[in-house]
Amino acid sequence: MSFEGEVVVVTGGAGGLGAATVRRLHGAGAAVLIADVNDEKGKELADELGNKVAYAHTDVLDEDAIAASLAKADELGVLRYVVIAHGGFGVLERVVNRDGSPHTFKGFTDTIGLYLSGTFNVLRVAAARIATLDPKANGERGAIVMTSSIAGYEGQIGQSAYAAAKGGVIGLTLPGARDLSSVGIRLNTIAPGTMRTPLMEFLGEEKLAKFAAAVPFPKRLGAPDEFAFLAQHLLENPYINGEVVRLDGAQRFQPR
Repeated sequence: MSFEGEVVVVTGGAGGLGAATVRRLHGAGAAVLIADVNDEKGKELADELGNKVAYAHTDVLDEDAIAASLAKADELGVLRYVVIAHGGFGVLERVVNRDGSPHTFKGFTDTIGLYLSGTFNVLRVAAARIATLDPKANGERGAIVMTSSIAGYEGQIGQSAYAAAKGGVIGLTLPGARDLSSVGIRLNTIAPGTMRTPLMEFLGEEKLAKFAAAVPFPKRLGAPDEFAFLAQHLLENPYINGEVVRLDGAQRFQPR
């Protein structure tokens, strides 16, 4: 397929996995709307790439903000594709912490809100908009890629909130794809392992080497562009639907 004349919205598009996705899809000919809350980095990336790229401040928990961003994307061409790749924070707490205190409820609900509720919010609003388009010759109107994590399968000690949120995205994938089949929209999810994002690089080479040692092969952290490469394929391949694809070098998280 060709992305010429098509628009992709990338949430979390200002950094890490999202920025790599913006760069790759733009290089493949797509117009791209960077949807993020980091205005400085979002505008900087849009200015760098120039033609057919725009930035919109987008809170994924705000339906009106999402709708406004999708409307801005329509100005670039035909919006058929979305990659939901936003992140932001994580809490490291046990259900019962070492000091005997329970996991903070706010920490749990905020994490679920950002990673699961925010993902669903973008999915539902974007899908409703894409569903109004005329279908292509193959009957497809568009495709959406969500982002989970292998923590959604093998959450580690202290990851209860994050693992629950990412497990929820995994659980959303198949029924979401079945729901959207009637309007010709495919839905898939990427579950990355340990990726070498700019945030991870702050840990330093010594710690990154320890993370890499846990990956069977290739024995390194994943590159953001490898996430973007897979996201592009999931948007392009018309017969992949309802799938969660692990991107982890055969890594399986251990308890700690």
